[in-house]
Amino acid sequence: MKLEGGCHCGAVSFSVKSLAPVPYMRCYCSICRKTAGSGGYGINLSGQFDTLKVTGGDHVRTYQVEKCATEHGAGAPKGELSSGLRAFCDTCGTALWVYSPEWPSLVHPFAGVIETPLPTPPEIVHIMLDYKVSWVEVPFGPGHQHFPGYPHESLEAWHRRHGMWEGDK
Repeated sequence: MKLEGGCHCGAVSFSVKSLAPVPYMRCYCSICRKTAGSGGYGINLSGQFDTLKVTGGDHVRTYQVEKCATEHGAGAPKGELSSGLRAFCDTCGTALWVYSPEWPSLVHPFAGVIETPLPTPPEIVHIMLDYKVSWVEVPFGPGHQHFPGYPHESLEAWHRRHGMWEGDK
């Protein structure tokens, strides 16, 4: 599925092909929440990096966060940077996507900047709940899975399990 999106002010727009386009996973870690969250969480999609086409790239800046020892293990030394480069618009501050050289074939646009109609997820997976802020109410019940940290299933595996992997179509 081709995803199209952009920032709030219109300085940056982009498209990317996604094999995993369903916005099903909500991350409550402080990094996602503070750099791109709304509702107390961030939602990433998955895209194929080699298909990313950007207009207004001169307005794209990146931010590399410092890992939080509480969220990435007690062994994370102070000052250690995450491999993820979080792209944002330098004019309006809109968070656009995350790219990590650890997974060079992938880019993860934030669902909130995608203008293409996205599929409705058959379930919502809530992750990093040990790090959510107290004012956030997390839905429970049928159709919701909860994880204190990272889930056991990858983006691809989740999409395949639900018959929503675009690579199979």
